[in-house]
Parts: sequence; C-alpha cells; structure tokens
Amino acid sequence: MAPFIVLCTTFLMFRGIGWLGVPMLDHWHPALQLAVALMFLMTASAHWGKRRTDLLNMVPPGIKNKERAVTWTGILEIAGAAGLLIPGIDWIASIGLLLMLILMFPANIHAARHKITINGKQVLPVFPRLLLQLFFITAVVLASPWFK
Repeated sequence: MAPFIVLCTTFLMFRGIGWLGVPMLDHWHPALQLAVALMFLMTASAHWGKRRTDLLNMVPPGIKNKERAVTWTGILEIAGAAGLLIPGIDWIASIGLLLMLILMFPANIHAARHKITINGKQVLPVFPRLLLQLFFITAVVLASPWFK
C-alpha cells in the first residue's frame, strides 16, 4: 500500500504546488509523471534495503537467480523513473515500466498465495493486488508522453 500512498499524495502535492503558481506543475500530466517517478524510486529502494529479503521471498520458484532478479528489477525501476522525466526517452521508459508491472505480477500472486510479508505486513490478497496493479498500470499509461 505504501507505493499507492506515495503515488496519490505526491500527485496531490505536485498539483497543489501547480495551483499555487508553479508553471511546470500547472497541469496534471507533469504532476503525475513526477508522482509515478517518485513511486518507482521508493519501490526501488526496497531492493537493497531491509526489505530485500522479503522481495527475494516473493520471487516465484521458477526464477533461478533470485538475487539477480531483485537487483535488476530495482535498477530498471530507477531507470524507468528517471527516463519518464526525460523528453525523448519518456516513451521508452513508459513501455518499460508497463512491461515491468505486467511481468512482475506473478511475484505478487506468489506472495499472496504463500502469505509472504513485507516489512512484517502481509501482502494484499490476489484480487485487491490485481486492482492495485491495474491502478499503477493506468498511472503509468497516463504519465506517458501519449497523454500530454
């Protein structure tokens, strides 16, 4: 739920800053781009922090090198977050983040079915997690350059 909270609160914060007169944020699109980027930076931080072990437990058994998978997904989340903010490559970052959200969903299903915890809190059941994943996918699509 933390990524959802970060995404929603930072979007509202950036929109508020735009309403106060900061021209760069005086539209929903750049505010959403920044919020999505911050959400992915926050989720990437878990790949090397105290929640790394929890993320390793989420990796489905078919993935051979869990350490490498968790490390690379963190790196790709950082690259996607940065790329989303760079005109000209933002479309590549959007596609990459979308693919990542889709391809990592089996790890969320695995975590829900095996009652894995992250930071001591049980992950969401499959259906609520699917709804959350669809929300994140929608946010990435709307933050893409195709909705400027």
